[in-house]
Amino acid sequence: MIPRYTRKEMGSIWSDENKFRLFLEIEILACEAQNKLGLIPEKALNQIKSRANFDIKRIEEIEQIVKHDVIAFLTNVGEYVGEASRFIHIGMTSSDILDTGLSLQMKQSAELIIQDLEVLSQILAKRANEFKYTLMIGRTHGVHAEPITFGFKLALWYDETVRNIKRMKQALENISIGKISGAVGTYEHIDPFVENYVCEKLGLKPANVSTQIIQRDIHAEFLSTLAVIAGSIEKFSTEIRHLQKTEVLEVEEYFSPGQKGSSAMPHKRNPITCERLSGLARIIRANAQAALENVALWHERDISHSSVERIIIPDSCILIDYMISTFKDIVEKLVVYPQNMEKNLKLTGGLIFSQEVMLALTLKGMKREDAYALVQKYAMEIWKGKGDSSQDLFKKKLLDDLEVRKYLNENEIENIFDYKRCVKKIDYIFNKLGI
Repeated sequence: MIPRYTRKEMGSIWSDENKFRLFLEIEILACEAQNKLGLIPEKALNQIKSRANFDIKRIEEIEQIVKHDVIAFLTNVGEYVGEASRFIHIGMTSSDILDTGLSLQMKQSAELIIQDLEVLSQILAKRANEFKYTLMIGRTHGVHAEPITFGFKLALWYDETVRNIKRMKQALENISIGKISGAVGTYEHIDPFVENYVCEKLGLKPANVSTQIIQRDIHAEFLSTLAVIAGSIEKFSTEIRHLQKTEVLEVEEYFSPGQKGSSAMPHKRNPITCERLSGLARIIRANAQAALENVALWHERDISHSSVERIIIPDSCILIDYMISTFKDIVEKLVVYPQNMEKNLKLTGGLIFSQEVMLALTLKGMKREDAYALVQKYAMEIWKGKGDSSQDLFKKKLLDDLEVRKYLNENEIENIFDYKRCVKKIDYIFNKLGI
């Protein structure tokens, strides 16, 4: 059964409530570690654990004065804890909780994105099997090439989505890093035991080496992975937009009862959702570029990256979550028109079998160059509208050609134009994918 989930989950990950809750958890775990090292008395630790809390409005009030978010947070926590608050944040710097907390938020987001992608892959596999043998024309350069099936097209999207799941799992592993090593990363005022203890409790790996911050190539990789996923969704959406053109109309976004397509033209049924996804992909790509710009910082840290990533990381996670969920709905409700696929297959009068004809002539002894020239001659005539408008015009020309008949008999020519021959390996492809 395909699981259901809501978009509120991703939004809550990037809420101030969740951010400060993670900060508090990191600080308390650090106090536990310091207690084990004998630096915080048991009584003080118990007081911290029992009283520690925060109030977002109060933090905002304090920040208006101190102009520092972490100090405002710690000041507010201290108001709840009392005397024992002097033991909180010992030997730590702001980025110890900022970066470790950010890693946790990205980890939570990655886990949800992976869930999103797994749901999408299941839907794509289901619909690929539904249309496994539904013939349609394959297009290269936007021009009719050879027959495929619509299930084959969806299977391609399924495979790309599976690769995106692998990419996201790798990004999840790489972003699951914590850092509690002090002002320049040298542990001068804090024992490495604290970092190891906190990270283990939070399901993170300690950074191998850090400065005041976790290095931003890690974040750039994460954002780049989101950009690749967005690129895939844009690719799929663009294909649906092409296939929904009036002249093609092989598939169509679901158009709900009462929906309107245009304020001026009542007949319009536009692929607006796919167009929206194409647009949103541009934002995520731009955000990935900004993340790459954040990699180069001055010495052991400057703050130029901070303002950028407070926008690009939450926005990208929320956007990609929305895009995957929305595309899932598009695929699930996608309206498919096999009759139009069949009609479009026959638009070129059989020219889509040109390679099959050329190969048959070559295998029967005709020089490849001569076979190509012969087939292309008839193809160009048909393109220019010479002859009748029959769907079998190409086949008729071959049957009437004396040179062709030296090599191929009528039955052999008829067999060439069997659509099933073009997709005889579809089962093999689906078996490779395991769907």
